[in-house]
Amino acid sequence: MTGHSTPRSGEEATRKHEGTSRAYEEATRDYYDSRDVDAFYDAVWGGEDIHTGIYAHPGEAVADASRRTVDRVADRLAHRLGPDRTVLDLGSGYGGTARRLAGRFGCRVVALNLSAAQNERHRAVNAARGLDGLIDVVTGSFHDIPCPDGSFDAVCSLEAFCHSGDRPRVLSEAVRVLKPGGALAFTDIMAAEDVAAEALRPAVSRLGVDALATVPFYRDRLAELGLTGTGFDDHSGQLVTHYDRLTAETAARTAELGDRIGAAYLAHLNENLPVWADAARRGLLRWGVLHGGRP
Repeated sequence: MTGHSTPRSGEEATRKHEGTSRAYEEATRDYYDSRDVDAFYDAVWGGEDIHTGIYAHPGEAVADASRRTVDRVADRLAHRLGPDRTVLDLGSGYGGTARRLAGRFGCRVVALNLSAAQNERHRAVNAARGLDGLIDVVTGSFHDIPCPDGSFDAVCSLEAFCHSGDRPRVLSEAVRVLKPGGALAFTDIMAAEDVAAEALRPAVSRLGVDALATVPFYRDRLAELGLTGTGFDDHSGQLVTHYDRLTAETAARTAELGDRIGAAYLAHLNENLPVWADAARRGLLRWGVLHGGRP
């Protein structure tokens, strides 16, 4: 024995990546299919959009601020959307983004999401609002988008890529399904540059991943994939407001939430949300809209 490891073959490395991706997907699916998690997002976030908000003032409702984020992402895609266009929403959650895009632009939306429980609710709300003819809810993974190359005029995602164990593959898949001239826009919770993964581990443990991506990682990878005009609309300053709002709302409504959420998960929320607020206040996180276009 020389002490040197034998290099993995390409096939072995591929299997390792696929196994890692599946493990993260299972963790994500289990998390979002949980009744406790579902009840929390419904009660505190409004059950429509479940991502960071852009706040007009510190006391604004989380749901209103979250809807404003959807509109900022939509603004980056607006030149590619209309009644004759189709957009893909990756990690579509309860469907707030899909319904907003369909209602605002009259476009068709394919909403891809791992959680069968969320997807069932998504379809029911679409039907109730008369949007089921414009939105196709698909249970599946953004690591293997079940669509041909060049299928969509636009691709969007709001804070879903942070759950991935193979973000380069997610980006490759997102770009693959874009038509020539198509637009990509997404938000994600990211680490500030040069922040060690260990510094954020207490926060990201709730996401079931080991580390977060960075803005340079995303921009460099998108450029490597051939996107042009890539940019980052930096709204990192919103993170403190957002996590302070979630922390205060959850703490103030603990008794009420206790009727819907298990004690263990509620205790975890009251411990974990201030950790995110502290990380944001210390400048360890970045957040905003990343965007670019396929030539």
